[in-house]
Amino acid sequence: MKFTDGYWRKRGGLTVLHPAHLQDTATAPDSLTVWAATRPIHHRGDTLNSALITVNCTAPAPDVIRVTVSHFAGERSRTPNFTIDEASGDVSVDRLSLTSGALTARFSDGDNWGLDFLADGRRLTGSGWKGMGVVSGPDGDYIHEQLDLGVGHVVYGLGERFGPLIKNGQTVDIWQEDGGTSSEQAYKNVPFYLTNGGYGILVDHPGKVSFEVASEMVTRTQFSVAGQSLSYLVVYGPTPADIIRKYTALTGRPALPPAWSFGLWLTTSFTTDYDEETVNKFVGGMADRDLPLSVFHFDCFWMREFNWCDFEWDPRVFPDPPGMLKRLADRGLKTCLWINPYIAQRSPLFAEGAANGYLVKRANGDVFQCDLWQAGMGLVDFTNPEAREWYAGKLRGLVEMGVDAFKSDFGERVPTDVVWHDGSDPERMHNYYTQLYNEVVFQVLRETKGEGEAVLFARSATVGGQQFPVHWGGDNSSTYESMAESLRGGLSLMSSGFGFWSHDIGGFEGMPDPAVFKRWVAFGLLSSHSRLHGSSSYRVPWLFDEESVDVLRHFTHLKYRLMPYIYGAAREAHLTGLPVMRPMPVAFPADPAATYLDRQYMLGADLLVAPVFSAGGEVSYYVPEGRWTRYVPSTGNADVVEGPRWVREIHGFDSAPLLVRPGAVIPVGARRDRPDYDYRDGVTLRLFEPAEGRTAVVVPGPTGADTVFTVSRSGPEIVVGRMGDALPWQVQIGDQVTSLAADEDSCTLTLG
Repeated sequence: MKFTDGYWRKRGGLTVLHPAHLQDTATAPDSLTVWAATRPIHHRGDTLNSALITVNCTAPAPDVIRVTVSHFAGERSRTPNFTIDEASGDVSVDRLSLTSGALTARFSDGDNWGLDFLADGRRLTGSGWKGMGVVSGPDGDYIHEQLDLGVGHVVYGLGERFGPLIKNGQTVDIWQEDGGTSSEQAYKNVPFYLTNGGYGILVDHPGKVSFEVASEMVTRTQFSVAGQSLSYLVVYGPTPADIIRKYTALTGRPALPPAWSFGLWLTTSFTTDYDEETVNKFVGGMADRDLPLSVFHFDCFWMREFNWCDFEWDPRVFPDPPGMLKRLADRGLKTCLWINPYIAQRSPLFAEGAANGYLVKRANGDVFQCDLWQAGMGLVDFTNPEAREWYAGKLRGLVEMGVDAFKSDFGERVPTDVVWHDGSDPERMHNYYTQLYNEVVFQVLRETKGEGEAVLFARSATVGGQQFPVHWGGDNSSTYESMAESLRGGLSLMSSGFGFWSHDIGGFEGMPDPAVFKRWVAFGLLSSHSRLHGSSSYRVPWLFDEESVDVLRHFTHLKYRLMPYIYGAAREAHLTGLPVMRPMPVAFPADPAATYLDRQYMLGADLLVAPVFSAGGEVSYYVPEGRWTRYVPSTGNADVVEGPRWVREIHGFDSAPLLVRPGAVIPVGARRDRPDYDYRDGVTLRLFEPAEGRTAVVVPGPTGADTVFTVSRSGPEIVVGRMGDALPWQVQIGDQVTSLAADEDSCTLTLG
């Protein structure tokens, strides 16, 4: 929201008060409170008819400082609130400053008002002249804050946003919308941004937060909320990866998805005609063509039309759901069902939910209803514990039937003219609703399937939503442009603390050209999770051309062989919050060329991926410093690309730029027919440009029976050792392959 008319003036009808004079302070062992007058105070008379702004600083965790700016303190407390995992740390307080770990908030005394944030002897950012503001006008009251952006400093994050990766120059409203991938709206709105200046900012408000990122005041990032108070957290890094680690420690780390979920998912698509015969035809067709599936997904019409959601299979097309699910399981497949939080009026559950108070109501007691998605639909009130259990019970019945996962669609179209069971504020609940919805679904799967076996395919999210993976990018189109915007959305989400992400291979709307489909297959199988899905057309590859079958087979086999590496990156995301798909600015913060890169990413720490966005295979990408090696699955004889430099290439449909970081050790699995297997058995450690020193690689095994491999190099000699269970393994450097028996625990190689 913009409050100014140029640099000097305010917009018409607005009164804006800014701190001008530090009047007084109060300290406690873990907090600092500052009272600021909104005009200079030279004598007692200046205190009359004047506002006082209160600024409170606390330290919720080491290297994190919370700042709360408030005007009138009598405003009633509103819910919901984000869950912040606060931890005590090293805090020191004096009259003008509070220090948490390496981060300090320091106020200027007297009439020279200012709030600076400092770390490691330098100023990160701060709120200076007219930075904080208390606004009143015809549309209500607001609090805003403006934090300086240094020269060359840029902003990332704010959720899954499909526009430019750099948010500088943009106006961003944190407000859940079902707007598709081609608009400024977003399904996943996160009021957290990451900078290359050594810090990140979380605005602790679950409702609407308006950001002006170097767009109103071009040297500042402004954020504002309605009401009389504003709370934000400054998270010191110093690197972007450090900031993400500390942010996710506050808001929750992602659960580790089951290994099978990293395999290929195939769906019925949305409005296509399908029944059990169609499902069997697709599953059999994939198997006949050596296209190993991991999950089959049933989209909306597994339920009868106008009945969404009643959680009952449509008997006209699925007469024997338990038998069908068992037959799919016998073929080694997991199954996923589409659901949403809406209950259509025709659903038998509508009357049950309305009678028991399980559906959201209007102020007059009527059930909120609309025809926007399903005729006469109501919305489950997840603030009601009984409604949560009621909804969860329906899902448990499906799990008992044989279902393994749920696609928890929607969660964005949440009204604000309603009353919630627990008294939540409708404006704050609009964005937060998705957190309750996905939490209920995820907990059902965790309770019924067991720890480590729960996985969603969710569309909407906000702060903390990363705890319930996986999320996918929503409704895109079958074009190269939409493929690129989908990647930008994923990289933006990964900059916002989310560890796992996917997208509809081939695009959702429209029937993709075969070339688009084949290019998207490479991108999709080199993503965290991989799903073939469309709107009104199927996504089985033989409907495009025979080459599409070959391309899908090639990249599916490639991903399954890379699963020891990918699952290791997944474990890291679970433990540290660092995403599996890492934006280049996060991976290479010291390289200025990486600042604006949004058409490539790192898959884990060591693989660079640059999707191809053209039919002819033309691609341009940036290679950071060092000797990078093209990853070739079948042989170690691959080209080396010396960075830093830009590379322009042409790739066939069976290829995409996939480069290995110098010094990396990539564990390659022995199987290409499934994603979940004992990665240690027959693993090959591929060494790329091995550097002096020591590297450790953990190869996951079943039930946590991991094996640690160490690689040490001194001069031409490389020693590779193993700690763990005895399993056959081998080492490969270029074309040089050394096989080891199960009882051998080390080998020494000498470079010629």
